[in-house]
Amino acid sequence: MEDFTKNIKDASEITKKFNEELKEKLPFNDDIDFKEAQKGLIETDENLIIKGDDATILWDMKGYDFLRKKWEPSVNPSLWRQAQLNLYSGLYKVQDRVYQIRSYDIANITIIEGDNGIIVIDPLVSIETARAGMELYYKNRGKKPVKAVIYTHSHVDHYGGVKGVITQEQVDKGEVQVIAPEGFMEEAVSENVFAGTAMLRRANYMYGFTLNKSAKGQVDVGLGKNATTGSSSLIAPTKIIRKSGEKMTVDGVDIEFLMASGTEAPAEFMMYYPQFKLFNSAEVVTHHIHNILTLRGAKVRDARKWWKAIDSILLTYGNEIETLIAQHHWPKWGNKEIIDMLKKERNAYKFLHDQSLRLVNHGYTPIEIAEEMKLPPSLANEWYLRDYYGSFNHNSKAIYQFYLGWYDGNPANLYALPPEEAAKRYVEFMGGASEVLRKAKKSFDEGDYRWVAEVCKHLVFADPNNKDARYLEADALEQLGYQTENGTWRNNFLTGAAELRGNKVITTVDITDALLNMPTELLFEFMGLLIDKNLVEEKEIKINLDLTDRNEKCNLALEDSVLIPRMNYQETSPDIELTLPIPTFVALLLGEIKYDEITSDKSKFKGNPGDLKEFLGILSGFDYGFNLVIP
Repeated sequence: MEDFTKNIKDASEITKKFNEELKEKLPFNDDIDFKEAQKGLIETDENLIIKGDDATILWDMKGYDFLRKKWEPSVNPSLWRQAQLNLYSGLYKVQDRVYQIRSYDIANITIIEGDNGIIVIDPLVSIETARAGMELYYKNRGKKPVKAVIYTHSHVDHYGGVKGVITQEQVDKGEVQVIAPEGFMEEAVSENVFAGTAMLRRANYMYGFTLNKSAKGQVDVGLGKNATTGSSSLIAPTKIIRKSGEKMTVDGVDIEFLMASGTEAPAEFMMYYPQFKLFNSAEVVTHHIHNILTLRGAKVRDARKWWKAIDSILLTYGNEIETLIAQHHWPKWGNKEIIDMLKKERNAYKFLHDQSLRLVNHGYTPIEIAEEMKLPPSLANEWYLRDYYGSFNHNSKAIYQFYLGWYDGNPANLYALPPEEAAKRYVEFMGGASEVLRKAKKSFDEGDYRWVAEVCKHLVFADPNNKDARYLEADALEQLGYQTENGTWRNNFLTGAAELRGNKVITTVDITDALLNMPTELLFEFMGLLIDKNLVEEKEIKINLDLTDRNEKCNLALEDSVLIPRMNYQETSPDIELTLPIPTFVALLLGEIKYDEITSDKSKFKGNPGDLKEFLGILSGFDYGFNLVIP
């Protein structure tokens, strides 16, 4: 048997054939997307690089220069096309008074010029990229005061860069409105903090943060090039939109809102601007099929609400819209063309929902449903319905989960063995590691990459030190990555391959801003997630808090290995009394202030200092680098 190696491989002949055949099947002569993606360009920089304050590169468009050259068969040709479209970056004029900054991050900034200033919609992931984008706008359109910032929904790529656009002081003075959908704050901070560590680890796989930009590495995520890893921020909304039909006039610009919460995000709205006959679909309608359940992990979304939200656009504004924009990708112009796109996107999500449930009610399991889920011919060749970010395969599984949960109904799966223990038994039953590896190598040579990944998964979990098994699984995942049309699948496959080969890079994130902006009760609930049951034993500690900057008095009770928060309540005989503002309390939790700095100040602390030290000691941080492809 030939040696197994940890090196990155070329596309196999089987993969080349797969991708070349797909190239012949799809309508690559249709270039309308390329025309619309370039329309209205004011300024671009093909060598765009954005750095942090420490000179770390946060955004690098020059790294994607390979996409300007001839297609390479280590990338699915359809994904290559999408990656080329997402390569167009810079400042674009959509129409008079409406501009977009594209590919300065994974999302777009939309800027609407009002009577005396500007409205900024969705200020990207990071402060650094948002600031760079705004500088580009000011350079070309002049410096105008920001009158309002609008968050279309509760995902970080639509609010994280806000402090690169405005300051908290401007908001506090009433100079800038911050507008968001109902539930925004709770959803924004809970999604990115409650399960944030696990999401970030999985996001490394989904977005390919640690992959090189190349035809054998990260090329795109479908939704955009990638997301930045710079400094994220948050400023709380000053105006909440609660229902469809609400109207506002901001700096002379009329805005009509359509709610879309429960679709692409738990809190989301869309907007119509009657003066411009322009509709902003936020992230509900984009140039690909989106996620019913994102691979980084999140709450399952409602495909039924999704198609209904798109239909509400048609019913309410279908006869009026002349321009359709979103907070990703490029616009669509012309009423007829927009209506056709909206109808087909609506129909695709309804098809996905209805056909998944039809198969559910015929007794199909999630994996079986996914294998059956294919669009009808009338929809299948529309570029904006391709699997670049979401996929019909994993979305159908999500719909099963939404309605029925994780259990597929087979009792054998109800109380399954943990992966590591099951793997050892699988390998033993299959004839031992050497025999399984021999057969797996034969399957690899035949191009059966899905099966090889499945088999080698057991080999690796049975013995993570089996390098031949790790390298063969990596090779199989790599070829699957080269073949897939889905940008996030590709990044998952290739990142998994890299880590199996021993190339593991850990990404962390600063959650300070999120903690500072959390409603107090949510902050306390997050603290409950930090309780290490192995350190608690039978400890009981009662803490009264007086949060001076929020004028809130509340109680934390540690008992039975859980932390119980109570708002507007205090114990008569607490073990600890803390009187301090939220920033000081958060700094204490994060270890930025030592406990004795608090206990030595009698205006802040009453009680036994040892109790506070003990309490802080049972709050355990999370492991940002937990294993995924090995036990």
